[in-house]
Amino acid sequence: MMAFRSLHRIRALHRTAQISESSHLLGSSRSYASGISTVPELYCRNKGHGALPWTHGSSITLRSAMAVELPIFWNDTRLLSTQVKAPAQARQMGALKVAMLSPGFIYEPYTPREKISFLKRWFTRSGWRRTKEDTVLELKSAYAITKLRKKGYSKNLFYKEAIQLYKEELKNEIKQRESIWNKVYWEMVEPVVKIRTLRARLIGVDRNDLEKVFIQLTLEFLTKQKFEAYDSNGSIVSGDKSKEVLVRDIWVFEKSLFHDKAFWRLCGRISL
Repeated sequence: MMAFRSLHRIRALHRTAQISESSHLLGSSRSYASGISTVPELYCRNKGHGALPWTHGSSITLRSAMAVELPIFWNDTRLLSTQVKAPAQARQMGALKVAMLSPGFIYEPYTPREKISFLKRWFTRSGWRRTKEDTVLELKSAYAITKLRKKGYSKNLFYKEAIQLYKEELKNEIKQRESIWNKVYWEMVEPVVKIRTLRARLIGVDRNDLEKVFIQLTLEFLTKQKFEAYDSNGSIVSGDKSKEVLVRDIWVFEKSLFHDKAFWRLCGRISL
């Protein structure tokens, strides 16, 4: 009898997840607003201003710091708007529209989910709630990827592009470090150890057109890198290029699904 009741509750939980799923797959700025208040540092950026946490002689896994700078503007309490109120003279000539190139922040930043036991997941109320939450999170990612594939998305091609963007961004950061050190040596050992998608999210910008969406993909990079910095005398002041350092980065890439010839760009980083 207890097993039958548990099965009945699980089925009811599954139906609840299916019902609520449809209202959560596409994000709105009402939920964004609450997210911004709790994680205001997670804004998308245009240029690299990050930090490379190199440690002399270190062989531990390193995590990159977040770097995010890009202001965003919206005038609707529910959805990010592509329209702004025009001055009086402009209103006489017609409405003024501003093209949105980016929502400007990371929506639902990825955080690892704490593992729970099988018995707790399926035979406790907290476990059922957790199962429902996990199901909704997975459905959001699956829906976003399905939407992206309709636009010709290829995971292998995207991963190649993402790795290239990753390398170029790190090279730019290394150049910035040359203002601190006289010379810097940096190398990323290829192929990368691992790359995988942790999360996918859609961001709607027009309540009247569900095709006007941005997509954000959160990727995990696990790479081996070499680093060494020198002073004006050629002496080593940081790092050791003879040692490979295992580096773990979590980066968020973003793309518009409604702009012609849109391209992937680095939106931001997540530090765990």
